[in-house]
This record gives sequence, structure tokens and C-alpha cells, in this order.
Amino acid sequence: MPNILDYIKWRGDLRFSKSEFNEVDNLILSRFSYFPLDGLFKNLDDVITIKEAYYKWLQTEIDEEKILQKEDIDLFPLMAESKRFGDLKITRYINSINKEEEKQFSAVTIFIPDGTIYIAFRGTDNTLVGWKEDFNISLDIDIPSQKEAVKYVEETYKKLHKNMLVGGHSKGGNLAMYAGIFCKSDIKDKIITIYNNDGPGLSKPIVEMQEYKDTLKKIVSYIPQTSIIGKLMYHEEKYNIIKSTQKGIMQHDLFTWQVEGKSFIKLKEVTTESEFIDAVIKEWTTKFTPKQRNDFINIIYELITENNSDNLYEMSKNRFKTVGNLIKSYHKTSKKNKQIISQTLSELFNITRNNVFENINNRLSK
Repeated sequence: MPNILDYIKWRGDLRFSKSEFNEVDNLILSRFSYFPLDGLFKNLDDVITIKEAYYKWLQTEIDEEKILQKEDIDLFPLMAESKRFGDLKITRYINSINKEEEKQFSAVTIFIPDGTIYIAFRGTDNTLVGWKEDFNISLDIDIPSQKEAVKYVEETYKKLHKNMLVGGHSKGGNLAMYAGIFCKSDIKDKIITIYNNDGPGLSKPIVEMQEYKDTLKKIVSYIPQTSIIGKLMYHEEKYNIIKSTQKGIMQHDLFTWQVEGKSFIKLKEVTTESEFIDAVIKEWTTKFTPKQRNDFINIIYELITENNSDNLYEMSKNRFKTVGNLIKSYHKTSKKNKQIISQTLSELFNITRNNVFENINNRLSK
């Protein structure tokens, strides 16, 4: 089934002067933000092409831990060698990870030949800090990466003075929305479109703000038919539902999204599985206060990081050892922490069970 790799093979010879920027291009540039471009720029404001970046990257010592998906190994050269993407200029690459601040932030700016720029925010990488920050999004607080995204958009506009497209996949989509909502009003006017590709929504206080409502018309969201990540938190924008070749949570993988020509293959509604999981998560977040959720998340994070693991790559290399270490860490934790874990998981089980029965009853009554 055709995906973004096939799209480049089909349409990679069409420069943007022949076929204007479209929704599939948005997804490809969002994915480009995941590429490890560290060390390819001498200074933040240096400008190189995607093709130059690829050949520079080939000359570096490639760190397997930084390749998040095997498909990226295919996507990077396809982009570099295509007429459509290879000559696009890129600048202002940032990759900042701070354990103390619980921040994982990365962004890159791509020049589009029509005179605009596309600011791509990276989603979650394989660092545990990145995953911790994802959970922090659910706590109704402003996470460090969101504030960093606002700063990045404002500083990039002041430097380049160009109209902007802003986007990202997963957490990157959330950052794009947040930056579009909270950047200064004169800079917000320069944002044409905000692309949220299966990214979680925002906290309830934010979606009730006038700033959010004023920005809503610029937000374009895409989710797969069994979206889980993209249905988290609160949304008021309309979704474009995309056909995926995967099942369940694996549909979050944007390489499984189906493409036809210069558009995604779209469906009319999400699956009942997506609606079910969304209901469970929303009920769980309403039954627990932000403090209770924060306590639970912090305890789990401490158990995982106690054995000096920094990323999922390290943990997956020896899964049996990882599981053993988690069990040891759990046994060593305090009685209070064990109680919090037990109560939280027990309530989550009850919510899931009740929603299963409700879902069955609804189907039988139809």
C-alpha cells in the first residue's frame, strides 16, 4: 500500500514550482524533524540543503540509538536525491535534552520555494526524558518544550521575516499548536497553517482561552482511523481521518498512513476501538487530580530510571534484565509509593472494565 516513501518515488521529480505544497509534503517535513542532524551545522543560522545534509550525515559516525525508525534510513536518501526535496534549504536546527527540566525539544526550519518557511517540531524521541515529558502534557501544566516552541517560532520569524507553516507529528503537533496559540500576536499573524499530525491536544484551560479560539481556524489535524495519541487531551478542531495499514497504537506510525496522488486516503470516521480508548483515558484523567496523576507518573519514572537507563534503545537491548530491574526497583520503593501504584492501576482497570460493558451494551441495543 502506498505511503510517503512511494509518494516521493512517484512525485519526487515535481518541484514545488510545478506542484504546490500539500498535506503529504507536510507529513514528510514533519518526519524530517526526527532525523539526527547533530553536528552538521557549525552555527544555528547556517543554511544547507537537504541533499548536503544527507551527504554530511553519511560522513559522520552514525549512532544507531538516534535512528528512531528503520524507514528513516530509506526516507532521508529519497528526499535528498529528489528534485522536490533535495534542494530545499534548512536552518536553525536545535536538539536540546535536559533531564533536570524534563525537556526533550528539537526543531528545524525548512525553506519552501514559494517564499514561506515550514517550522517542523520533532515528536518524542527514544529518550526516557522525552517520554516523561509526554506524560507531563496530561497534567494541565505548561511543559518546557511548549515554552521552547514559542521562543523558537518568535526568534525564527525575527531572523527570517517570512510567512510560516508550523507543524509536527505526535508531541511535535502539540508543540506546533501551542506555539501558534501563544506566540506574540504580530508573529501569529504570519502563521498561515498549523499542522497537527496525530498529536495530543491541549489542556482544558487552554482550549477555553480566547487565544485558542482565535487560532483554531489555522489548525489542520490528521489522525489515523484508530487514533489513540491524537485523541488525547482536548481538541475542538476538526479531524481529517487517514487510512492506515496498521492496527491499534501502531497506526501512530506515520509510515503506515496511506497516500493517493498528492493527498491522504481519508475515511469518514474513527473506529470504535479509538472511541473506546479515548473514553477510558478521559474518564481516568477526570477521576484523578493533576497532583495524583503527577505522583503516579513520577513514581513510575523513578522506577524506570533508577538503573541508569537513558533511553528505550538501551532498555530494549536486554529486555529480561530491564524487567528484572523494574521488579527489584518496585520491591525497594516505599509502601506509600506501592499504594499509589496499586490504587491507580486498580481504578484504571475498573474504568476499562466498565467501558467494555458499556460498549457491549451499546452494540447490543443497536
